[in-house]
Amino acid sequence: MTKPVTPKSQMELQQFNRMKAVYHDKDGDAKARHSPWFRGPRPKRNPDSAKMVAHTAAADQVIDGWAPETPAIDGNTKITAFGSCFAANISKWLGKRNYRVSAEDPNAQDAYVVRIGEGMVNSFVIRQQFEWAWENRSFDEDLWHGYDKEVYGYDEDVRLQTKALFDDTDVFVLTFGLSEIWYDAQTDNVFWRTVPKEAFDPERHLFRVSTVEENRDNIAAIYQLIRKHRPDAKVIMTLSPIPLIATFRDTSCITANSVSKSVLRVAIDEVMREYRDDGHLFYWPSFELIMDVFRAPFKEDRRHIDPQILDFIMTQFEHTWCKPEDGDIPSLLEAWVRARVAAGFLPKRVLKFVDKRMSERLRDITTKSIFDDVDEPEASRALLLALADEFDAQKAGKAT
Repeated sequence: MTKPVTPKSQMELQQFNRMKAVYHDKDGDAKARHSPWFRGPRPKRNPDSAKMVAHTAAADQVIDGWAPETPAIDGNTKITAFGSCFAANISKWLGKRNYRVSAEDPNAQDAYVVRIGEGMVNSFVIRQQFEWAWENRSFDEDLWHGYDKEVYGYDEDVRLQTKALFDDTDVFVLTFGLSEIWYDAQTDNVFWRTVPKEAFDPERHLFRVSTVEENRDNIAAIYQLIRKHRPDAKVIMTLSPIPLIATFRDTSCITANSVSKSVLRVAIDEVMREYRDDGHLFYWPSFELIMDVFRAPFKEDRRHIDPQILDFIMTQFEHTWCKPEDGDIPSLLEAWVRARVAAGFLPKRVLKFVDKRMSERLRDITTKSIFDDVDEPEASRALLLALADEFDAQKAGKAT
């Protein structure tokens, strides 16, 4: 005979009831649940649209589980960000906010990760930079070319400058962009992009889609190199939301882009699951913030992110990762309202009131009939009223 289960606490009783597909009402009577499936003690559900209106939505629904316990970047932290073009956005934002970024370091301007860091779009070439700088790895062919097709060679002075830059970095922000690669068939080494047209050899220079396993191995090797040479540094990995401008596959660019991003996202997650308990490896969900939070994040070219939305992503990054010494940090609430206007969730005229910090006009527009047509009108009204209150508090602070 099976012994009766005697829960030791109310929590265990609740979990047991879930497993038995029953619950007890307020009178203590057992009732059947609608679903017989055990979903775990605390499942995290996909939020409905009402939960995506508050200015804390990104932190609560996307960054949850990925944020550091405490902000790790202050005015003395040396930050090196490179990879795809999205890395340049992080460098520009933090540089503008007077954090120490390598892109602003006059002693690092010859390093390729500074000069053309946003053009290193795949995990192979990012790995090459670390192996070249720290392990003095050599390459037999010209793999690296600039925007004007110029050859970026393996100059020892540049290598040493890159090594010094890495040696001095406290936080690495590495942004991976795509998994489509061009490679040298004779050596299997991968190019930054492709090769200049006049140097192209169809028998030697080939295209393929790299695998999850290859990218996982590259990303893991990068992390291990950083841990070897900069054991106290933190590593933030991101996936660029910027889509392919073109594909060399015989499929549509949109579907090829979906595969390209998926390969990298899975590879990053596998590395995260293996190493995140070390306490030095982190993921910043820039891809999810753009693609799953905003319904129209891009300009008409469908590649460049609207500036208001990009500013929100950077403001959220600063709120999550940075601790400015003077305590001055951009308003997350204001940045969120601006981004929701840009994405079409709020009327465009709201932006004029935000620009001029017109709190009364913000309150007034929430009473207009036009507001009945916005997404989640009640939650959106509360959002604008909160921003109006913030503006009034700022004015009062200045007045005193």
